[in-house]
Amino acid sequence: MSPLVIAIDGPAASGKGTLARRLAAHFNLPHLDTGLLYRATACALLDEGLPLEDAAAAVHAARGLALSDFDEARLRSRDMGEGASIVAAVPEVRAALIDLQRGFAAREEGAVLDGRDIGTVICPAARVKIFVTASAETRAQRRALELAKRGEKTVYADILADVKRRDERDSGRGAAPLKVADDAVVLDTTDLDIDAAFREALAIVERRRSA
Repeated sequence: MSPLVIAIDGPAASGKGTLARRLAAHFNLPHLDTGLLYRATACALLDEGLPLEDAAAAVHAARGLALSDFDEARLRSRDMGEGASIVAAVPEVRAALIDLQRGFAAREEGAVLDGRDIGTVICPAARVKIFVTASAETRAQRRALELAKRGEKTVYADILADVKRRDERDSGRGAAPLKVADDAVVLDTTDLDIDAAFREALAIVERRRSA
């Protein structure tokens, strides 16, 4: 039987990252939050004082990434999330990061990856594909709470505008747009807490494993 690869996609603050981490721990699999790759690319540009729209510089930064170099606390800031959405829309950046992501997914024991194009582009043959979603208002509330816990000042209206802007950019880009894979199971977490969402996600995985 092929290794267990779980591909989890979804928009910002849908809960996909938390679910991915919990599923990885449950099945003792390595986990990759692919969004951090784009956040790290944006961070490298900002540190060099380069515009996020500089495609050549973004590709160079993406090709120089190493999975062990991430300052995750810094990369999860609101500014880095916005920057990631901008550089992720550059087709050459996405192409530069494909091999890194597919190499992670090709581990002998399997893997859990979350992002926006895992089930459609990175791991189209994954045994399990879950598309996690929630209303924009719910996702904005979650993101505001997450940022507040890290000490960042937040205004709900601004966060909601960010979420909607990212949704439009991620879904409308020409390269690997955010969309539901044909064989993915959609999990709406709008009215679910994390424990209930995890139970639903676990049930999806078990059904796919036994199919």
